[in-house]
Amino acid sequence: MIEDEAPVATPIGDHAAPHSLEILPVPGLPEFTEGQDLAAAISAGAPWLRDGDVVVVTSKVVSKVEGRVVDVPADPEGREAARRALVLAEAQRVVASFRSTLITQNRLGIVQAASGVDNSNIALDKIALLPADPDGSAARLRAALRERSGVTVGVVITDTMGRAWRVGQTDAAIGAAGLGVLHHYQGGVDSYGNALAVTQVAVADEIAAAADLVKGKLGAMPVAVVRGLAVRDDGSVAADLIRPVEQDLFRLGADEAVAQGRREAVLLRRSIREFDSRPVDPTVLRRAIGIALTAPAPHHTRPVRFVWLRDEARRTRLLTAMREKWLRDLLTDGRDEEWARRRTRRGDLLFRAPELVLPFMVPDGAHSYPDERRSAAEHTMFTVAGGAAVQGLLVALAAEDVGSCWVSSTLFCPDLVREELELPADWHPLGAVAVGHPVDGPQSPREPRDPASGLVEL
Repeated sequence: MIEDEAPVATPIGDHAAPHSLEILPVPGLPEFTEGQDLAAAISAGAPWLRDGDVVVVTSKVVSKVEGRVVDVPADPEGREAARRALVLAEAQRVVASFRSTLITQNRLGIVQAASGVDNSNIALDKIALLPADPDGSAARLRAALRERSGVTVGVVITDTMGRAWRVGQTDAAIGAAGLGVLHHYQGGVDSYGNALAVTQVAVADEIAAAADLVKGKLGAMPVAVVRGLAVRDDGSVAADLIRPVEQDLFRLGADEAVAQGRREAVLLRRSIREFDSRPVDPTVLRRAIGIALTAPAPHHTRPVRFVWLRDEARRTRLLTAMREKWLRDLLTDGRDEEWARRRTRRGDLLFRAPELVLPFMVPDGAHSYPDERRSAAEHTMFTVAGGAAVQGLLVALAAEDVGSCWVSSTLFCPDLVREELELPADWHPLGAVAVGHPVDGPQSPREPRDPASGLVEL
């Protein structure tokens, strides 16, 4: 399109009824039981059906005729226990929970309360499950109505659902046949000249909600007919209305999201060696260090210090001195100089990282012992506390989508590090942590390792 040229309207039909719309109840239907001919009952109750009508049927009726009703204890406590067990059995996963209410993704992929398990409008010793294949049920009912009444209709099977961000329930389509369940406006232009990029109307859901206005909940009116829409069979089904999980911005409730975050926090940490050019928010880094400083420590002490090397010149001077020391050590070992220089280039990561943090163990409050064995154990205990703090820092950064990589380098030249940074003699280096945003973006949690690879049970 030429710049500043107005969008050209694309001929896309409207989903609205071309003229008036009628919603007609189908009265006089029986109390349905397993094996009953639903199409025959609807045909007898609505001999006035026309081509293009949409027959809207409450899922409870379909469940009853298809045998999706379960016997349960009639007493309230036993019935509730059975209902809850059925909710979990029908669920693929629990999305959210609040008191006794469970929001689940059921076997059909639908996210709703209680997996669609229902104990209303049914005998006290029964509970209804959703139809096993509502789209298939809709297609079979449509075919049977055509055979019996000679009319071509659309069919929508409904269930009552709550809605995110809204109070109250409404009926929605869980099964459909013979109509377009979605009306797409992408590529169209509205009357003001605005290009429509993502607009889709859930027509089948609108039909389900409209029909409920005559079906109700207490009047034993499980079937209605919507007349007046320009129905077009495009082969779509109600399952097409289910948003894929990967596109769902609210795929977990708050409590479940927090619980998953706790389980996966440590698994987010990994060694990131390439960073992009974005600066690290100082507030994020300070917060992560504050979290790291809560690590367990011996004798109620605070044995860890983190040095954040923000002075670029000082950082370069320290890292250069460390590299030269490493190179001398390798040459003293008798290594070839070219090999030794390649080896020391592994430290380039610390030069490139947007931020560099050096952890130290400080044995303030360490107990003194007259023998080497206990003194060594005390030093190890404080070092372990330092390691816990380093791990805490790495995990806290990962939880903020900030990458890090722990490098052991300062452990091999403690005197040099203390001298360059003018630190006390009892500050013991615990490596270096490169910090920055991963060049590949936020990382997904890893799978935990098999406990058998490192667990001994005695």
